[in-house]
Amino acid sequence: MRSARHDFWKGFWGALPFCFIVGPYGMVFGVLAAESGLDVLTAIAFSVAVIAGAAQFTALSLMQDQAPTVIIIIVGLAVNLRMALYSATLAPHLGAAPFWTRALVAYSTLDHSFALADAKYQADPAMTLSQKLAFFFGATGFVGVIWIVGTGLGAWLGTRIPDWLALDFAMPIAFIALVAPALRTVPQVAAALTAAVLSLVFAAVPYGLGLIMAAFVALLLGGELERRKQTTL
Repeated sequence: MRSARHDFWKGFWGALPFCFIVGPYGMVFGVLAAESGLDVLTAIAFSVAVIAGAAQFTALSLMQDQAPTVIIIIVGLAVNLRMALYSATLAPHLGAAPFWTRALVAYSTLDHSFALADAKYQADPAMTLSQKLAFFFGATGFVGVIWIVGTGLGAWLGTRIPDWLALDFAMPIAFIALVAPALRTVPQVAAALTAAVLSLVFAAVPYGLGLIMAAFVALLLGGELERRKQTTL
């Protein structure tokens, strides 16, 4: 039987390419945080506490718009609702771990680490719990550190980064790379297209609530198409 260390390094090397995306993306958040008046330590603390790029950008934007605190919290949680789906998918594999280990998994779950871990667990169902945990933490640990370091560096640089670098391209590319290969069925494709179209239609809705509306409708559509698909089998 192979050691858990082997799986840790498998996860580490599998996630390493994402560092080249997460690093610049963290810097972008740091720069925007500095422009919004946050100091370096506060920006870093933000990333350490939340460690979720999309939710952090959304919350920062709402803070700049002086949105009510309740709205900021609700929208930030809504943006991260996908984490609940990630948890449900990982639970059959990691649910037997001790409480504090599961808490650490929940805290450190990132889009790329979920995608890598889910694919690995499906491809190698004979993995033990320790091997699965080792792979997961290998896939998520270093990237999380890069995100936090990138945030601090971006906040320190402040507005010194020139506009022509266009670092804001990083996250859209990362999400496309993660999501596109997973769209294998008609319900999945329909939900993704619906969310994309409606997010543009509802773009004018204040406080980013249009994104929540688009996601909600897309989830309902995808669920209904999946239900009909199952009943016809």
